[in-house]
Amino acid sequence: MQKQTHGLGRGLGSLIPSKSSFFSANAFGSRTIDDQAGPGSIYEAPVESIVSNKYQPRQYFSEKPLQELAASIKEHGILQPLVVVKAGAGYELIAGERRLRASKIAGLSTVPVIIREASELQKLELALIENIQRSDLNPIESAEAYQKLNDEFGLTHDEIAKKMGKSRPMISNAIRLLGLPPEMQQALAEGHITEGHAKVLLEIHDNDKRLALFRRVLQDKLTISDTAQEVKRVEVNRHTRKISRDPNLEAHEERLREALGTKVTIRRRGKNGGEIVIEYYGEEEFGELIEKLTS
Repeated sequence: MQKQTHGLGRGLGSLIPSKSSFFSANAFGSRTIDDQAGPGSIYEAPVESIVSNKYQPRQYFSEKPLQELAASIKEHGILQPLVVVKAGAGYELIAGERRLRASKIAGLSTVPVIIREASELQKLELALIENIQRSDLNPIESAEAYQKLNDEFGLTHDEIAKKMGKSRPMISNAIRLLGLPPEMQQALAEGHITEGHAKVLLEIHDNDKRLALFRRVLQDKLTISDTAQEVKRVEVNRHTRKISRDPNLEAHEERLREALGTKVTIRRRGKNGGEIVIEYYGEEEFGELIEKLTS
């Protein structure tokens, strides 16, 4: 049974079955939809009447764990009800996609559900939270879901972070992964490279050179540290000369990165001058940086 965390959006607590409602319903037996029991009660709904959440961020479901869950359901039943909302003559799932799929494999005709009311935003939030709390989403699925919260519901990176119980820089860095070429996104989604590899590769500005190094990572099985060293060589060569970095400047860069949540580069110019380059990856992040720097 999932526990409510500080990352839940306002009102999401009302969508998640509490222990009291779950165990009281189990103690007295679940009812059919036609029984019209009170709010929060557990009903038996026909499997075929439930459609998947249209905002389900998880795109890939491994076959073996589904078969194992189906076998468990055959023997023990479904221990946690699915959460649904009414949709036309049937229901739309907002939590429990794996249980629904496994129930179909197990040949169940009905499944226990709790009917809730949820806005479109809450449907996406709850589907995201359910997957994230179990670490079910790959980095690209998470990034696409965060981007959807931004694009379709107008949430800022800071608002998304608060709802998901994450830091704002973590959300921004996740969304940056969508700037990778499709080939690299697929490799990340399938686990052929790690999120650490991807973040390091994003530091290469030239896309052809980025792809070339990415293929070397796959072929030579480069570690994240090895990849970072190769990225430095590529970027230094881009400026045609090797620059010896001042460790004090690197320490200042790290402090600024932590404070601003984005990549910062400090370059010396002459004896006493220089420049600080702050990178951003979208109009919203630009606005957030301006706010931080001027407040």
